[in-house]
Amino acid sequence: MHPRTLMLVVAHPDDDAYGIAGSVALHAHEPAFRFVLVHATDGAAGLIAPEVDATPATLGQVRRGEDDLAWRAHGRGPDRHEWLGYDDGFLAEADPAALAGCVREIMDEERPDVVCTFGPDGVTGHPDHLAIGRATDAAFASLTEDGGPGLRRLLHWALTQSTWLQINRARQAAGMPPWDPTRLYHFRGIPDEDIHVQVDTSAVAERVVAGLAEHRSQRLSLFDHPASREAWIKAAAHEHFVQAWPPRARGLPLLTDVFEGL
Repeated sequence: MHPRTLMLVVAHPDDDAYGIAGSVALHAHEPAFRFVLVHATDGAAGLIAPEVDATPATLGQVRRGEDDLAWRAHGRGPDRHEWLGYDDGFLAEADPAALAGCVREIMDEERPDVVCTFGPDGVTGHPDHLAIGRATDAAFASLTEDGGPGLRRLLHWALTQSTWLQINRARQAAGMPPWDPTRLYHFRGIPDEDIHVQVDTSAVAERVVAGLAEHRSQRLSLFDHPASREAWIKAAAHEHFVQAWPPRARGLPLLTDVFEGL
């Protein structure tokens, strides 16, 4: 099989625990598959669940450890994992050119076939998500001009409106407040018809959610009610992406794998 590399660029530990983890699991045992993971921050400004032994001073290191445990639960960790060392919560204030340059350096070394990051909605509107998504897009665009290998597809992970509604109904049925897409840090959905790639990850959905559950310090935002786990398993049965590059016309059949057609 021809070697193929997937590179995921995100802001925080747990950003990588869903969205594309199922696609990684589906390709986990292919000898030719390479997975590169880049985190801009270690999530040191995140929540601390009551049962987690962490303080604001130690949370970043704790969350790095949770991320390692999450990928073990997924069953396939990254072949290369880079932490850029930016401060959690301040990516939007970082020099955009410098941030894009950090991502570009790794991207140029790896020349991945597929790069995935956040789109313009940031999935939750988080300023860090928006900043790393823009930086990754800029790095990708600058390298596609050099005529070198790889960099054949740029994907933005997305939560479809139908999935968003499904999870929100489960939240409300369990007596939880619904997500409000006009509020910062609440999940957003995008129109289903804007999706270009839909991957059936039902066979590995349990593994995805098992990995998600390893981010114990963030339990209050991820698994804040017993019903959340079942809703996440249903949501993890499919992964959805917008193909940001090359442009893909609307109305074409959905691609069913991140590498399909490459």
